[in-house]
This record gives sequence, C-alpha cells and structure tokens, in this order.
Amino acid sequence: MIGASRESAAAARENLSALTDRPAVDTAKLADELNAVTGLLDHEAALRRTLADPSREGQDKAALVARLLDGKVGSDTVDLVSGMVRSRWIQSRDLADTAEQLAALAELIGAERADQLDDVEDELFRFGRVVAGSPELRSALTESAAPAESRTGLVKRLLGDRAKPATVRLVESLVARPRGRSLEAGLDEFMRLAAERRDRVVALVTTAVPLTEAQRDRLGASLAKLYGRRVHINADVDPKVLGGVLVQIGDELIDGTVAGRLDSARQGLAG
Repeated sequence: MIGASRESAAAARENLSALTDRPAVDTAKLADELNAVTGLLDHEAALRRTLADPSREGQDKAALVARLLDGKVGSDTVDLVSGMVRSRWIQSRDLADTAEQLAALAELIGAERADQLDDVEDELFRFGRVVAGSPELRSALTESAAPAESRTGLVKRLLGDRAKPATVRLVESLVARPRGRSLEAGLDEFMRLAAERRDRVVALVTTAVPLTEAQRDRLGASLAKLYGRRVHINADVDPKVLGGVLVQIGDELIDGTVAGRLDSARQGLAG
C-alpha cells in the first residue's frame, strides 16, 4: 500500500487495538466477521469501489455499511468497517486487504491474550515447512475446483488438537480465501503480523545442520544489533547449503554459506 491507503490502514489497526483493549471483546468472533466482510468486498467489486470512492461522503458510505451489515455481524465489526470506509483509499483493493489484515490481527491479539502468540507463530512456520515439503498436500489445500469446506476440513484433520485454535483458524482462512496469492505468501504475512505484535522482525535461517540453542541465541543477538530490533528466528535445515548460514529477513538475503561463496566464485570465473 502507498500514501493515503497506508495511512488509512494504520488508522484501522489503531481502531482495532483500541477495541480489543476491552477484555469482553470476542476476538475470534471479530476475526470471523471481518473475514466475512473481506469475502463480501472481494466478491462484490462494485460495492468495494463504492465504499472506497473518495468522491462520496464518508458518512454516506458508513450509512451504507450499516444498512448492509446490521444484523449480520456484531456492532463492533460494523463500527470498524464504518471507520474504514470514512478513510481515503488509493485502490479499492486496499480496503479489502485491510479488512483481511484486521481479521488476522484479531486472531493474533486473541492468541496474545492467552499467552499463545509465540506458539501460533511457530506453528504457522512449521505448517509452512510441511506444505513446502509435500506438493501433494499443497495441491490439495489450494485446489480451486474443490469446495472451500473440503479444504478447511483438511486443515482441521491435519492440525486438529495439534495446534492452537488461532493457528487453525488462520490457516483455514487462507485456504478458504486465497485471494490470488500462494499459501506460503499468506502464511508469511501472518507470521510478519505476529512478529510485529512483539515489536520484532522474523529471520528465516537456513543451515546444513540444526542450530544449537546457543548458536540461535548468538545469531539472534547479532541480527538484533544489526537491525536495531529483536529478531525471531525460524530455523530450517537444508544440506545443500553445505556450511555456514543463509539468513532471509523480508526481501533481504544474507548469504554466508559455502554454497553461496562457491556460486560467487563460479560467477567470477565465468565473467
């Protein structure tokens, strides 16, 4: 997102935080309703454009939201979405993207309340690794011809009691509504949001052999010093790296592996 959309999304997140400061708010219910709103905005392009149209009065758009959603979702969800449509959006898609982000954040806030946020973040990562290692599973979870209910049912069978409820619901939302992105990209986005709740960044660290706890601690401290924020390490093992450490943080790649140095040497020779 850029410009006004970014500012509007930030304002929506602040409204969500203020709302969920109230212990009585059911975050799982709120997330479910915001996911339903996301689905409505994705499916009804004309409505989405109307609600994001800067030439229309914000109060008129909020009144339209109230007419559409009253009685179908709770008043908290109506208030959140009404606030969103009063804001300015560069693209109508940004409005739907923000509704989905608020849904995920509501789940993560609920996990944080239950002291389960670290578990949820780790479970999302491990599930992503399982999917990456099984093309058949990935195909089953992303098959667009299959009903959404069958895909979410598969998630329940796979995770069931083996993962926190928030993890299951987050993965279900991704397989039910891919929204034009890969399952891996959706999982990465949710892990990023979880890390932001802890005011930290996520580093995917790949090594030839598993890191010891001491090595993880030293690497985490070094990366935190480099980036000026706490760093949560998701560790992966890949014998092809040969030795050393491959670190990916967002779009930035730090290649300290033997394989990386060999590739650089080969490229130098070829040049």
